Amino acid sequence: MKSIIVTGGAGFIGSNFAHYWCETYPEDKVLVVDSLSYAGNLHSLTRIDNPNFSFLRCDINDTEKVAKAMRDHSVDTLVHFAAESHVDRSIDAPDIFLETNIIGTHNLLKVAKNYWDEIGIEGHFHHVSTDEVYGELTMEDEAFKESNPYLPNSPYSASKASSDFFVRAYHHTYGMKVTTSNCSNNYGPYHFPEKLIPLTILNILAGKNIPVYGDGKNIRDWLYVDDHSRGIDLVIQNGVPGETYNIGGNNEWTNIDIVKIICSYIDKKFSSDEQLKKKYPECPASNATASDSLISYVKDRAGHDFRYAVDTQKIQAALGYEPEITFETGIEMTIDWYLENDEWWSGVTDGSYRKLTSF
Repeated sequence: MKSIIVTGGAGFIGSNFAHYWCETYPEDKVLVVDSLSYAGNLHSLTRIDNPNFSFLRCDINDTEKVAKAMRDHSVDTLVHFAAESHVDRSIDAPDIFLETNIIGTHNLLKVAKNYWDEIGIEGHFHHVSTDEVYGELTMEDEAFKESNPYLPNSPYSASKASSDFFVRAYHHTYGMKVTTSNCSNNYGPYHFPEKLIPLTILNILAGKNIPVYGDGKNIRDWLYVDDHSRGIDLVIQNGVPGETYNIGGNNEWTNIDIVKIICSYIDKKFSSDEQLKKKYPECPASNATASDSLISYVKDRAGHDFRYAVDTQKIQAALGYEPEITFETGIEMTIDWYLENDEWWSGVTDGSYRKLTSF
């Protein structure tokens, strides 16, 4: 039986991981630690039905509070999701990315090392990172391997690259048991509405323009969030200490094609469901208009990387990882989730979700 801290567990990927772990290993103790910044939402955790689950509102830079949490819960595994992650925000206000992603990660490493050294156990620190640390690819380039040099191009990816290096350093300097995973773009339930897929869905439902950067031809590899959780699980259970594993969906799409797929599916869904038309009267599909009429091309993001994709051969060969959810299935599951969970996302968009700060 493990006792796990999940940092950033009220965010998108972290909350999905908390759901996954509590369902897969119900006997394990799981403590979510989250500061509940703008993207942290306790409503993403309220459906977890497990007596071994708990939540602590805490900034990862609060050394004393994190150390007390580790002692009180006898933590032997720390899974670190907590991060500022939106590239646009990092361009406008990079300071918080350094405070959370670099200093915060180092604080967790320091606290975990001191606690595990004190009680004489080999704890496990798993660090969740991003494919953006590798830079960008052209159409001709092979997907990023774990051996690729780091070439971050935004304040966000630079901060994540630095955090990766600190995790590596704690293993090589102190012998700390660490693993790192670098993932491609995730999608699925509880995704904060500023990101491409949920923003597109919700703007269609509200009849608002769908902003697409530049010509929309930038390419990303898309990974269903539950497949990401499964990949992290494999690394935690069987990964080699000190190693990095890329977790991807083997599933590349241009941004504009993603938007058009969402438009097409919503149009199809609404055409045979009168209740949806009544529920979302502003949606073009409720008025016999194609949703792609909302597409609006906007000025490209500064320093917008053209393409990301990760090579997953290492985790496939070493740990038997394969994504289980096809994109066609996953995107329909995601859209259906948003259609069925308007209470969750409306609470995010109007700010009322922030009223819930503890269980």
